[in-house]
Amino acid sequence: MKQLLTSLLLLSFFTSFSQNSIIGFSPDNVNKELELEKAFEAKLNPTNLDQWMQKMSAEPHWVGTKFGEENAKWIQSQFKSWGYDAKIETYHILFPYPTERVLELTGPTKYTAKLTAVPVEGDPFTAQGDALLPSYNAFSTDGDVEAELVFVNYGIPKDYEELEKLGISVKGKIVIAKYQGSWRGIKPKLAAKNGAIGCIIYSDPEDDGYGQGDVYPEGAFKNKTGVQRGSVMDMPTYPGDVLTPGYAATKDAKRLDRKDAPTITKIPVLPISYEDALPLLSALEGTVAPESWRGGLPITYHIGPGPAKVHLKLVFDWKLVPAHNVIATLKGSEFPDQWVMRGNHHDAWVHGANDPISGMVALMEEARAIGELAKKGQKPKRTLVYCAWDAEEPGLIGSTEWVEDHKKELQDKVVAYINTDGNGRGFLGAGGSHSLQAMVSEVAGTVTDPQTKVSVKERKIAANMVNGGDDSFELYALGSGSDYTPFIQHAGIAALNLGFGGENDGGEYHTIYDTYPHYKRFKDPNFDYGVALANTAGRITLRLANADVIPLNFTQWHATVSTYLGEIIDETDTMRKGVENHNKLVSQNAYVLAADPTKEYKKPIKKSIVPFIDFSPLQNELVTLKETITVFQEMNTSKLSKDAKNELNKKLIQAEHMLTSEKGLPRRPWFKHQIYAPGFYTGYGVKTLPGVREAIEQKNWKEAQEQIEILTKTFKNFNAFLQDMNVNLK
Repeated sequence: MKQLLTSLLLLSFFTSFSQNSIIGFSPDNVNKELELEKAFEAKLNPTNLDQWMQKMSAEPHWVGTKFGEENAKWIQSQFKSWGYDAKIETYHILFPYPTERVLELTGPTKYTAKLTAVPVEGDPFTAQGDALLPSYNAFSTDGDVEAELVFVNYGIPKDYEELEKLGISVKGKIVIAKYQGSWRGIKPKLAAKNGAIGCIIYSDPEDDGYGQGDVYPEGAFKNKTGVQRGSVMDMPTYPGDVLTPGYAATKDAKRLDRKDAPTITKIPVLPISYEDALPLLSALEGTVAPESWRGGLPITYHIGPGPAKVHLKLVFDWKLVPAHNVIATLKGSEFPDQWVMRGNHHDAWVHGANDPISGMVALMEEARAIGELAKKGQKPKRTLVYCAWDAEEPGLIGSTEWVEDHKKELQDKVVAYINTDGNGRGFLGAGGSHSLQAMVSEVAGTVTDPQTKVSVKERKIAANMVNGGDDSFELYALGSGSDYTPFIQHAGIAALNLGFGGENDGGEYHTIYDTYPHYKRFKDPNFDYGVALANTAGRITLRLANADVIPLNFTQWHATVSTYLGEIIDETDTMRKGVENHNKLVSQNAYVLAADPTKEYKKPIKKSIVPFIDFSPLQNELVTLKETITVFQEMNTSKLSKDAKNELNKKLIQAEHMLTSEKGLPRRPWFKHQIYAPGFYTGYGVKTLPGVREAIEQKNWKEAQEQIEILTKTFKNFNAFLQDMNVNLK
């Protein structure tokens, strides 16, 4: 803490925000914008966030529930009262509700999993009985299987590599994996790929329980009966309604047969508590798990297979349910056909006080304050569109269907989409299109951190320095996991994702314990950081709405993309050297196998060499791009006429779209963006320059060279796009 405070003091001394200039604003409009933002901030009231959270998280409200629809209608009425044109757009999506869940240890001992979280004293919301959504994984397939059990750690690719080294197969078995390590949907996906017939996911107390701190209700962390719900839809293939890939799930839309939907899991999968996991793991024998696999339960962790044998049965009611998106519009005073969009989802797995209501109430307070300013004559120049999405939790469905439904109009009009989700307290987390990084950094320097009273930018940088980073403020790259995905990944629209966190740890995520009492005790008790989120996102929204020239900076974009390419080149070299060293050791017979005669080990064999990959087309094109970007950024756009600025802005709206390919990524054409994508085997986790990077990681050398050619073409098109703007600016 002392080191962090010292860093904050140094940053506060050496850094200051200049009010003489703002990116995208002419000198005459700088003070006007700053005064507007000051007036906006003064209107933000934490009491509203508190009251609204109590209202919207009072009952469970997953997609298709009556209370979920009531929330949507109430949100709509609030926006109307603030001066917005608000409507509800409804889509009809497939949603599975669990009707039968059975998990039994059938040998060598007997145990029937409880599959129920217990109410806790002091939190009446946890005692709502049948109103609570049963714990399950949405878009698991139905199934009735029985087999020996195998422990697979986190169930990620490197874990299956370790199993292979140990000579352990999961074929025909049921696997049990720990939560964390990757997005949950990757676990059954890899299990099925490796031949498993069922998958169980549990929260280990070392990661998400008493190993982290006191459990609820004494502390914030997951107690022994808590279960994390969540979707296991194969979202790295495509998110949204599973039956309408790439087009909107309107009432009369043509739908796939459910058996043909590729994003439903191939095997049944069920989440359980660590109370239910303990008897299963205790019954396992065989190889002792590697040290890095062991968790916090009071047992020796064995891998199996067996002698533990389990029976897993899942039955779902597959129905089309309505998903209600609230779309609220405040028409711009000068450029009504240029839109700045804000979004947060309103559906939850249960009560959802933290996820997503903490972000939703911040968005609403931001919109209310801007609406009040507009009523007093301070309307934004560009149109603002505020969105409260439904069905985010089961697979980003509400936002995806809406984007697919309005894709062409959005590509023509949207300047940027700014997303929020759950919010806590601590440090600003900001990710997104790196052309927006300079503007976000500038805004972050104007927002005061509620706890330290320095800017949220300074506090974030101080934390980076304490953790071994440098003194720069950078956006992280967007993978997936929230409603920005269809905007940036599919439609090619510049996007941001914002939220505060780092000092609000807990185990309530997707459980019955994500309630208002839990949030008030452990997350953001006075909603100070809810106001900070509204302030940060609101200022970004206002700057994008009022800028004379849309505030994109391609210099930082270029530096970031160049770093990504350097990483891939270095990773390829490391892979090549690793193979060479491995083959050298094999040739010298330098392997020493474990001296356990009861174990069978595969004899080491030479690996295929890593061929030469020609990255020069990309390197050359980035050099050319740098020259073009330098010319563009040095242009004095403040001297352009109003008409010239308007034409420039129309072009800048298309900038992010130039970084997409209509064919999309290999084996998942829904994902169009060539710079950012969720990893095929990481889920939410981002893969930058994904076509090239993943081909190399998967050792598909032919595809790697093909993807280099595609990415080079993308860079060439982007360069031509910028050169055209340079010519028109002269």
